[in-house]
Amino acid sequence: MSFREKIVTFEDLGAWRARQKAAGRRVVVTNGCFDLLHLGHVVYLEAARALGDCLLVGLNSDWSVRSLKGPTRPIHPEQDRAGVLAALASVDAVCIFPDLDALHFLGVARPDVYAKGGDYTIDTINQPERRLVEAIGGRVVVLAGVKGRSTTSTLDRMRSSS
Repeated sequence: MSFREKIVTFEDLGAWRARQKAAGRRVVVTNGCFDLLHLGHVVYLEAARALGDCLLVGLNSDWSVRSLKGPTRPIHPEQDRAGVLAALASVDAVCIFPDLDALHFLGVARPDVYAKGGDYTIDTINQPERRLVEAIGGRVVVLAGVKGRSTTSTLDRMRSSS
């Protein structure tokens, strides 16, 4: 399958999810900006994929990344970020969502497992997102990060070397 075929529009997400359910697949969902892909992301996405039968990555839109991270972000536009994520073997589908939080996205994606990175704890993740996932019968899993590997630390190193 071409990586382009793994990019699901938000409008087609409900139908994609219905196909996974019909096939009996346990869907793991995660989300984020994934602005500069690094080893920490790759390790995290591989660990998330191991929690189920397929991994759907919700990708923050350019607008939401700018709103969350500031006017100099994202570094790469949403279609580029989606393509790079979709090219990873551990990622089965990528969907760009337009909101500041993932609540609406999660409501459509209906994860069996919602994976979050190690920079969170069960108590610091977005609690409405947590409650939604738990209300639909899913579980929330926080996965360990890779120490020293983050987009922020990469950008900081780039700034200090210039």
